[in-house]
Amino acid sequence: MPPGEGTAIDRREFVKLAGAAAGGAAAVSLPHRRLAALAAPSLRRPTLDPAIKELALLALDAAKSAGASYADVRIGRVQTESIQTRDDHIAGLSSEETFGFGVRALAGGAWGFAASRLVERDEVVRVARRAAAQAKANARYVRVPVRLAPVDAYPDVEWHTPVEIDPWSISLEEKVDLLLKANAEAMRVAGVRVVTSSLFFHREEKTVATTDGTLVFQTLVRSSPQVSVTAVGRGEFQTRQSAEVPPAARGYEHVLGARLVENAGRWAEEAVQKLTAKPVEPGLYTLVLDPSHLWLTIHESIGHPTELDRALGYEANYAGTSFLAPPDGVLGRLRYGPELMNVQADRTQAGALASTGWDDEGVPADRWLLIKDGVFADYQTTREQVAWIAHLTGVQRSHGCSYAQSWRHIPFQRMPNVSLLPGAEDITLEDIIADTDAGIYIVGDGSYSIDQQRYNFQFGGQVFYEIEDGRIAGMLKDVAYQARTVDFWNSMDRIGGPRSYFVGGSMFDGKGQPGQINAVSHGCVPARFRNVTVLNTGRGER
Repeated sequence: MPPGEGTAIDRREFVKLAGAAAGGAAAVSLPHRRLAALAAPSLRRPTLDPAIKELALLALDAAKSAGASYADVRIGRVQTESIQTRDDHIAGLSSEETFGFGVRALAGGAWGFAASRLVERDEVVRVARRAAAQAKANARYVRVPVRLAPVDAYPDVEWHTPVEIDPWSISLEEKVDLLLKANAEAMRVAGVRVVTSSLFFHREEKTVATTDGTLVFQTLVRSSPQVSVTAVGRGEFQTRQSAEVPPAARGYEHVLGARLVENAGRWAEEAVQKLTAKPVEPGLYTLVLDPSHLWLTIHESIGHPTELDRALGYEANYAGTSFLAPPDGVLGRLRYGPELMNVQADRTQAGALASTGWDDEGVPADRWLLIKDGVFADYQTTREQVAWIAHLTGVQRSHGCSYAQSWRHIPFQRMPNVSLLPGAEDITLEDIIADTDAGIYIVGDGSYSIDQQRYNFQFGGQVFYEIEDGRIAGMLKDVAYQARTVDFWNSMDRIGGPRSYFVGGSMFDGKGQPGQINAVSHGCVPARFRNVTVLNTGRGER
């Protein structure tokens, strides 16, 4: 069996193990699948299997016959592959696949859910009936019955993540070779002590059917290459990560486009430079934030607060609440930022991690403004949530934000791609820096903290540069900035134009109980913020 994460093996042993896996000789627990399918699946685009369609419709019939007023079913296959290296060896390797189905049923205004990895007729009927029975039992305790917003029917439709090169068509040896070459380039730089790199791939084949008449088959593919370089000297260590290489809903072409080998030396040199960089003096600064950094600030201070279930307290036990509450006090009233600020939620954006054709309730992918001309305009919603705020927004249909991590998870509201839109003028990062007399330019995401209402926060980064007289004057270190969400965004006075747009993102955004993972992207442009409090993290000064 392939070695688990944290086990170091040399390349010769790896090739032997990979060859055994591809030939089916390795013992791996996979339901109803050959291990060879993990090593090199067909390059053809998958299509809906008629047998899967029959089982999906059978589940819906069984749930309705058992008393459900509405039901939906997800039959899915999820594959992941993860490769980690350190310096000159493999540090971890995993390849996993799950296959199964889940049925959600509505009865008496309450939800029930059940799932199984045994995709057979009798089991489909049993699980669907169990979901309906669970809904009936839950209905005894419902205070406000669930009301679903209307949706059109979409029978027999498909959507697929655009992929040029299937990640599973590339041999494991070739992938490892790429990572080790990147590591070697970084290790050439004097002062570098440790280099780690990784590749992570995700593919889901999902069939969603609903009693409203929708049946959609989709494939979702995501790729994430990463490199991290640690330099040691002068009694300290500094790390530089490949923050400008975000995960994306693309195939192996995204890995090739990241040019890890070509960029590794630069990342290594910057890690070493951080050792001798000038410590920042705490105080109020003008900040110019690179999109490779700003996407995370958007995620935490805009993406999460605009989740409606969070704003109404449904996630308080785990993911927290939101300062954007109550809805009737903030919708159309709260000035989130200046008039140049427009933030768009979008599940249609090419290459973005949360993009799809239809959500897990059969709602087509949507695009809408969360913040318009600086004013908070709308939340993220599912079919169930529309009625909660329709009297305030006038929107009668779901924005299509229902998502489940896999077939065995119940769908609920998850974040779409949330992006700061470019300004109308063709302004570049260089233009913004040239227009800044003094300040700090921050590249890449780093450590951060934020309160449970997403209102008070602190963010670090990867690399920091001092700006003097409109030019980069040198590198700084130990920089973090602190602010309140609304104060911070209202201090933004300049943003980049369309050519400066960049899409960052996270593969592993957690929410819910039991916890689920969502992948989400955030596009943005470089932006300038005035009079922001900067801390020195090395000395703990404010």
